[in-house]
Amino acid sequence: AERQTAGQGRPGRCWHSEKESGLYCSIVLRLPLPAEHLPVVTMAAGLAAADAITAITGLACDLRWPNDVLLQEKKACGILVQQHNDALVCGIGINVNHSVFPDELAPIAISLRMAAGRELSREHLLLELLAALDRHLDILVRQGREAVIRLFAQASSYAAGRRVVVEQGDTMLRGVTDGLDDNGFLYLRLDNGSRTLILAGGVRPA
Repeated sequence: AERQTAGQGRPGRCWHSEKESGLYCSIVLRLPLPAEHLPVVTMAAGLAAADAITAITGLACDLRWPNDVLLQEKKACGILVQQHNDALVCGIGINVNHSVFPDELAPIAISLRMAAGRELSREHLLLELLAALDRHLDILVRQGREAVIRLFAQASSYAAGRRVVVEQGDTMLRGVTDGLDDNGFLYLRLDNGSRTLILAGGVRPA
């Protein structure tokens, strides 16, 4: 799409979709996987987006659990995977040629153009994204979710040893990330020493 008027972010939030500046796409997936693999599909999409961004910019990305791709510690891409009947709809938004962001987003968002110092082809990015998504979903289907979880943990500075704040509704949890479980959920070692499993929530550096 050239623009979105109601782009979805995390629950209750919009995705800033500047006209003719970003890559806004929804990809319909029909995979021979059980429903409990949904979190790992999101991880595979994040890995794919990071690969595509690196391919056209030459810049290394970081992955923030569960669905953010970062450049220079700021969000460049968001992913939302939702079940729809027998299919998964994988929505991906990438900030490509934005030159500015609204004041409330400027401290936390970045575009590929800002990071790379030049305008980039959204069409080229889309082709790279689709090819990378095919590769990572093939790994998921053929090798299992453990392979994707392992790749995500290797690519993400947030998977383990990172001090973070996790938003869970009105509750804020503080601690250090402590790895991923077999389903792709995030362990958090709280400041009181206990270990809890994060199933959903906004993860931010502390």
